[in-house]
Amino acid sequence: MIPSDHFVRFYNEIFKQLDRRGQADLDRYYARVAERQAYFALEGFKKDGLKGMYDYWERIRIEENCALEHSYDGKCYHLKMLECPSLSKVIDNDAGPCPKYCDHCPGWVGRVIAAAGYFMVYDIVGRTVPECEFWVFKAREDAEAKRAEAAALHGEDAVKTNW
Repeated sequence: MIPSDHFVRFYNEIFKQLDRRGQADLDRYYARVAERQAYFALEGFKKDGLKGMYDYWERIRIEENCALEHSYDGKCYHLKMLECPSLSKVIDNDAGPCPKYCDHCPGWVGRVIAAAGYFMVYDIVGRTVPECEFWVFKAREDAEAKRAEAAALHGEDAVKTNW
């Protein structure tokens, strides 16, 4: 198995290469990652909804030792990454981070969440800051309101949706 210190640096270089080839190549890569991740997550998202999302990321929080906070209620799942272990390792890299490195999370997460029938708003916050935040809603109008709020705070480029 490749240690995560090496893996995220490798991932970063893949993103740089795909970015040079164009957004369509990055999008195809994210779609492929989403297909693989759906194997692990989609059934729980469909069966248990927002709680299933909480359960999935709770396991990730423990396994990857992530500094994150998350919660859910009747209409929203919310995750706040306090310090992204992946971007932190990429920043601590003499090759430099891909400018679109942070797009990979909403790139695959949004597809799996959409396949489960939910609406995601993903705020990258800053591409050189190892933190992000996302919300998942049952109702699109709730997601649209959150998207407008996040875009006003961090800019349109920092906010990704899955619709």
